[in-house]
Amino acid sequence: MVNPLRGEVQIVLDGQPHIARLTLGALAELEDALAEDNLAALAGRLEEDRFSSNDIMAVLVAGLRGGGWTGTQDDLLARQIDGGPLEGARIAARLITLAFRDAA
Repeated sequence: MVNPLRGEVQIVLDGQPHIARLTLGALAELEDALAEDNLAALAGRLEEDRFSSNDIMAVLVAGLRGGGWTGTQDDLLARQIDGGPLEGARIAARLITLAFRDAA
């Protein structure tokens, strides 16, 4: 069961549920994958709507890896996301929202 207070989101790949979350390590991996220098630059990229389908894939892979999945982007490309591309984009957006929310 996912815990949104921990930043967790469920993603179903090929009918199998997985937990995704952007841990600090996953965020570092995401910065590298998106060639951003820091978290502020990554957040700015989102705010300026400079996000592509490759960026969405990178967020999903980082989130899945933060949830314990050991796959790669190529592995994710070979899987079917339940709900299709739009659901994948929604999940990526939710992961980012939860990772950068104000905890106050």
